[in-house]
Amino acid sequence: MDFLSLFVKDFIIQLQSPTLAFLIGGMIIAALGSELVIPESICTIIVFMLLTKIGLTGGIAIRNSNLLDMVLPMIFAVIVGIVVVFIARYTLAKLPKVKVVDAIATGGLFGAVSGSTMAAGLTVLEEQKIPYEAWAGALYPFMDIPALVTAIVVANIYLNKKKKHSEAADSKMQESFSKEYVAAGDYPDKQDYPSTRQEYRSQQENPADNRVKIWPIVEESLRGPALSAMLLGLALGLFTQPESVYKNFYDPAFRGLLSILMLVMGIEAWSRVGELRKVAQWYVVYSVVAPFLHGLIAFGLGMIAHYTVGFSMGGVVILAVIASSSSDISGPPTLRAGIPSANPSAYIGASTAVGTPVAIGVCIPFFVGLAQALGGL
Repeated sequence: MDFLSLFVKDFIIQLQSPTLAFLIGGMIIAALGSELVIPESICTIIVFMLLTKIGLTGGIAIRNSNLLDMVLPMIFAVIVGIVVVFIARYTLAKLPKVKVVDAIATGGLFGAVSGSTMAAGLTVLEEQKIPYEAWAGALYPFMDIPALVTAIVVANIYLNKKKKHSEAADSKMQESFSKEYVAAGDYPDKQDYPSTRQEYRSQQENPADNRVKIWPIVEESLRGPALSAMLLGLALGLFTQPESVYKNFYDPAFRGLLSILMLVMGIEAWSRVGELRKVAQWYVVYSVVAPFLHGLIAFGLGMIAHYTVGFSMGGVVILAVIASSSSDISGPPTLRAGIPSANPSAYIGASTAVGTPVAIGVCIPFFVGLAQALGGL
């Protein structure tokens, strides 16, 4: 079977699966004006349980695996997370009516990982009995954290440069004014200089004050609810023996909880559609194209790992799926704190309203079909 027929087959299967069905169902009832609301506290518990289960799976698998087999996929995950941010910086940011800071924040969110999309991808592989490394879910933080850190660092570098240029221009204007109207001895003490010139000179004399500190960003990401839950599960699976609670509780509840989360995300996606109307329409184009582009980059790197270290084709699909996803849990609050000047309606709207439905509904069957067409599944 050729790729197109495989993709159509997998897409139809995905449409019939609870994962996408609940997502679409949530969007439909929201469009019809339903007042159904799932309390935020319940969503928090669901996310915790889903990501803890994925972490436990990865930790148990890592304990029983050869760590050397994981190194190259982890390196590729880091590369993808960083590259995605620069793609947005030099493509989306160049489009009309798109602010550079908003574009960088959008790249950071699309470079970070959606736990729900990853959970949906893992579910599809299990339903179709496609083998993959159980530790593949542990690639999550290796893509997520570098993307968020890179986005915040790049955005702050851009803002600092912009601020310096603005202050330099103000300084030149003020010096020109001073030469014309102010005597040379009027400001013998540097403390008496006009505030804009004082700030500018302070920055020139103490450039270290303007450097972006990376560790606080990493720390903020690690403290986020999504990564905290997954890393907790990873540590418990790696250093303890949680198999009994895993088999009797987390594993059986996984698909049911995922379906509820998909319903919530469908409702959220529809509510965010209106926000995209307030910003440039290019965000919609980016949100449709980016998941495929990012996923294809990860798929290509995954194929290198497949041929060099024996990374399974199922693992390649997972790497591509998490690359095509955009963070819906840990990313938004991290970016709000790290890039406060960016417009959340732009990057969150692009991710939730368009990016996530495309990643779950289209990219998952697309990459499964691509792997099957290449004969690896």
